[in-house]
Formats: sequence, structure tokens, C-alpha cells
Amino acid sequence: MNDQLSSLKSVETSIDISSIERKILEYQNQGKSLFATSSFQSHSLPLLHILSRIDNTIPVYFMNTGFLFPKTLMFAEQLASDLGLYIIGLRSATPKVHQMDHEGRFYFTSDPDHCCYLNKIQPLEPILMKHDVWINGIRADQSAHRKTMREEEPAPYNTMRYHPMLSWDARMIHRYVQEYDLPPHPMESDGYLSIGCEPCTSKFLSEGNERNARWFGMNKTECGLHTQLIKK
Repeated sequence: MNDQLSSLKSVETSIDISSIERKILEYQNQGKSLFATSSFQSHSLPLLHILSRIDNTIPVYFMNTGFLFPKTLMFAEQLASDLGLYIIGLRSATPKVHQMDHEGRFYFTSDPDHCCYLNKIQPLEPILMKHDVWINGIRADQSAHRKTMREEEPAPYNTMRYHPMLSWDARMIHRYVQEYDLPPHPMESDGYLSIGCEPCTSKFLSEGNERNARWFGMNKTECGLHTQLIKK
């Protein structure tokens, strides 16, 4: 394992990969149970690659909301094969027929926060109950909300959130992806830089950061996973 970890240090020294290695190994040496989540966007690739090299048995969960782009699901399968990752999709226990308002509209149209609750937060809660550390790849440069977060944050059910990529920026992500020749999300070349559920994702807009096309035209800028599943 030490040989595998040392190979990660070939990326430029400004990208502090060694701190991620040390922290994950520290958690494991303490006997903590770890899991990760991913949306399988292009900017998710460095963390997935690092996890695959440190310990590819750490489960990687994704919220299979039923509204994801088919290409995202295909990309997740590709990464599971290429990186040898243990990837698990989570689905809501609430049938889609019960995810509509009184006018027959899906909640992603009339109440996107409730849609996130049903399809992302509720499915992840049982996973939090079974583990001690939640590894996820949010970055401070992605939004004003994420800029206020710390590398470690308490989460519900006595779980610790660990944000190893918090100090990375888009240039560091790009550099890492190039260094290891990692495949981009197949929709990135079409102008999709931040990809979530199909109804709530647009192509990248000309101004702002990579997330400005998410929930475009809605009074929503952040996924409930990173607002409700955190303790301040």
C-alpha cells in the first residue's frame, strides 16, 4: 500500500495529496468506518482516483434520483470498472407518483428543496447511521456557502464530514485530471460543467463559476446534502 500511496506524490507539490492520505489512514487506524459520495462529474475525478489508490474498498455512494442523465449513469459504471471502485446507487423510498404536488407537477418544478430531501437526504441518512466518516469532494471556490465550510464538519448521527478537496480550485482539478489522463464526463464537451439531475441542469453560462447553471431560474443554489446534513 505504501508504494501505491507514494505514486500519488507525482502531481505538483502545490497539490497537497499527502495530507489526504494521512487523514484517511488516520481514520482507518482509529477503527472508523468510512464512505464517500460522488456525483461523477469531471471535477469529482481526482478524489475518486485518490480513493482508488489508497483503498478501493471504501464504498462510494451516489444518489440515483431517477432524474440523472443516462450518460452520468454510464460514466459511473465506467469509473467503477476503470478505477476498481465499489460504487453503490441509492434510491428514494418514495415512489415517483408520490413526488408530485397537488397540481400534478414533480417537486423539482414546484419545490426543488423537497425533491432533494426525498431523493438525496433521506436515502443517505441510513448510510450515515452505519458509518463514522463521510468523505465528499466539495470545494470552497464552488459557492459562497461552501466557502464557509471547514475540512472537517460534524454531521448528523455522530458522523464526521471530511472535505479533502476543500482548498482545491478548478485549475488544480484540471491539472490532476491531465496528470493521470482521467476521462471527463461525456457531457462536458457539450458545455455541461456542473451536472446533476437532468431537469435542474443547464449548460454552463458565460458568467460566474461552474455551478451557475444548476437550478437556473429557481430560488435554489445548493444541494440539501450540504445544507441539511451538517451541524454548525
